[in-house]
Amino acid sequence: MSLKVSVYDTKPYDREHLLASENADKIEWRFLEFRLTDETAQSATGSDVVCVFVNDKIDRACMTSLKNQGVRLIALRCAGFNNVDLQAAKELSISVVRVPAYSPNAVAEHTVGLLLAVNRKLHRAYNRVREQNFSLRGLVGFDLAHKTVGIIGTGRIGKVTAKIFRGFDCNVIAFDEYPSPEWASSNGIEYVSMESLLKQSDIISLHTPLNKATHHLLNDTTLALTKPGVTIVNTSRGKLIDTSSLIRFLKSGHVGGVALDVYEEEEGIFFEDLSGEILQDDELALLLTFPNVLLTAHQAFLTEEALSEIARVTTTNIIRLASQEPFLEDTTL
Repeated sequence: MSLKVSVYDTKPYDREHLLASENADKIEWRFLEFRLTDETAQSATGSDVVCVFVNDKIDRACMTSLKNQGVRLIALRCAGFNNVDLQAAKELSISVVRVPAYSPNAVAEHTVGLLLAVNRKLHRAYNRVREQNFSLRGLVGFDLAHKTVGIIGTGRIGKVTAKIFRGFDCNVIAFDEYPSPEWASSNGIEYVSMESLLKQSDIISLHTPLNKATHHLLNDTTLALTKPGVTIVNTSRGKLIDTSSLIRFLKSGHVGGVALDVYEEEEGIFFEDLSGEILQDDELALLLTFPNVLLTAHQAFLTEEALSEIARVTTTNIIRLASQEPFLEDTTL
């Protein structure tokens, strides 16, 4: 008998790639467009597996409800897991798996694309030209060559990003609690302290997981250490940056540019079409008014290669649950 899987926060590309993955026909899929929370957990009735994304909230109350309904596996179709109560999962004997490395290139390339766009004002130039305004006033950027780029977090994505910046002839420095000195040495990258990175970097790019230690990593105190005119890029997790602090440093002119693919309070906003509504988040609305701020809606992962890998790993782990085989290496939490 096939396993029953409820897929939450489903978008058309999720459905397309999951159904196209190998062995997908052995799974009974149920695609749901709303997010999984304690309030919606009853919708998992009859499911062996729930498949979730970054804005689903699987806390203890939600986990308990899932357990009572017979759910045995939570399959994250992402790398981050800060939205899952792992202690509750362990106590309730619910397995949790993720996709730890769907495509480091996808996120790294989007990171550099965002930086190029905000630096060279491509978003503003695009809008001008469409209105037949061919003035170059206010569109001056800077060369990336010979600038110092600080990479915070040198996991898979951080490493790829660093190598791309080296290709631009940037001076790349890095900070990580668990450094990779051999990799750094072979790629011309230097590990420094966090304080030194903040003080030296012309560009800061965030690639670290969200946890208690990294929550609001960039705040009033740390932003004050950065160079005047610094450009900040975040394609990792929104809560790494204290938005209120960021706005203050943007308004003072200390921060010269910001490119974000994630936002501190993105739940309920990102991945939705709100074009006909009034945006209720005042800080996000304010950020969108700054000419030196560029936002995308958590799309760094969105490539064919990444979506195919997410579907492959997720489907394989679900099939292995049915056959009682070990889950794929490095995917179990």
